[in-house]
Amino acid sequence: MTDQPPTPPTPEITFDEFLAVDIRVGTVVRAEEFPEARRPAIKLWIDFGKDIGERKTSAQITRHYTPETLVGRQVAGVVNFPKKQIGKFMSEVLVLGFPDDDGEVVLLHPDLQVPNGGRMF
Repeated sequence: MTDQPPTPPTPEITFDEFLAVDIRVGTVVRAEEFPEARRPAIKLWIDFGKDIGERKTSAQITRHYTPETLVGRQVAGVVNFPKKQIGKFMSEVLVLGFPDDDGEVVLLHPDLQVPNGGRMF
């Protein structure tokens, strides 16, 4: 295991600024490898409930996850960022995670099942 250098905290923000970031929980309903990506990645389709619907994204999470282990898993994601073109794939949400000791992504998720679309607070 490699120790990552500490990341200093970012400048303080107001509570209203925090509320501007819309972080929701959703369930991965489909996942597949993304061989066209520059760095190894997985395409995800995530159900964020009836109000938001299904959104897709690409995530560089191949160290700890495979498409098969992701389907049915709940994840947290930012649903109000602008869409981003990644090759021929349009990413509509940013899934969230933390770095492990090697800087690889470990997904953020609730430890109990919760309704899709629930907003983080």
